[in-house]
Amino acid sequence: MTLKQLEAFYWAATCASFAVAAERLHLSLSSLSKRITELEETLGQALFDRSGHKAVLTDAGQRLVPQARDLLAAADQIRASLAETSGLRGRCRFGVGELTALTWLPRLIGVVRAAYPGLVLEPYVDIGQVLERRVADGELDFAVIAGRSSRPNIASSPIGEAAFSWAAAPAVLDGETRMSPELLARLPLVTLPEGAGTTRIIDDWLAGRDIGGQRLCCNNWGAIAGLLIEGTGVGLLPSHWAHALQAEGSLRVLRGEPEPAALPYSFQHRRDDTRPLVTRLRESVRTAVDFSAPCRLP
Repeated sequence: MTLKQLEAFYWAATCASFAVAAERLHLSLSSLSKRITELEETLGQALFDRSGHKAVLTDAGQRLVPQARDLLAAADQIRASLAETSGLRGRCRFGVGELTALTWLPRLIGVVRAAYPGLVLEPYVDIGQVLERRVADGELDFAVIAGRSSRPNIASSPIGEAAFSWAAAPAVLDGETRMSPELLARLPLVTLPEGAGTTRIIDDWLAGRDIGGQRLCCNNWGAIAGLLIEGTGVGLLPSHWAHALQAEGSLRVLRGEPEPAALPYSFQHRRDDTRPLVTRLRESVRTAVDFSAPCRLP
């Protein structure tokens, strides 16, 4: 029995598929399967039932999962304590929302490259629900997501928050300076899709208000800003961005009653992932996070 065999088994057992586990370990699918087969031969028991469409854990495999997790965590601790260098190497896949990508992602990459030049970063941009699922499935090492995870196997560490303001084009406001049910009754609400963090802010703000109206969903912040500037409707924008567009006359920032709540963000990773990579990248994220940075539109 070897640590490489246990590692192959553990990630195959806890990732969404053997293919995801192989990619995470930088192995071919055949190499991953070979290591698992060797482990099964050593133990004299099948760890996966391969008779169906998808391999599933046998009883022996289920019993081995927590033991393999503990052994791999202990091995990580030994490596960390005896390492001659604090550098990280290899590849790190992580997820961020579009707002992070438009503001402080470039700074994060610069911080990590300076600290760990041997580490290759592969960012993936999507809405929070998708990123959280990909972390849970083992496809991402971590993600920066609005709010906390409700999944018991995902750990969430607060790292910052973003402020938002209501805004619309002056031409469609007819002198209005505040956000109101009457305004929403005649102007479409331009928002990110369901599952985005700002959707929660909007739903909380609308709670208890008898508002009908139309909702126009768009999955891109730049497009939302463009739609608002063209007078398509009213919506939320990051506060610093909304005020910058107001200063140039493109939009008017509206008073909210109450003002929209700030949106907290967290660093999310699998609880069973004890690698130094996770701890150190969390500190790099805390160093780089700045949702008030100027938006970098493509």
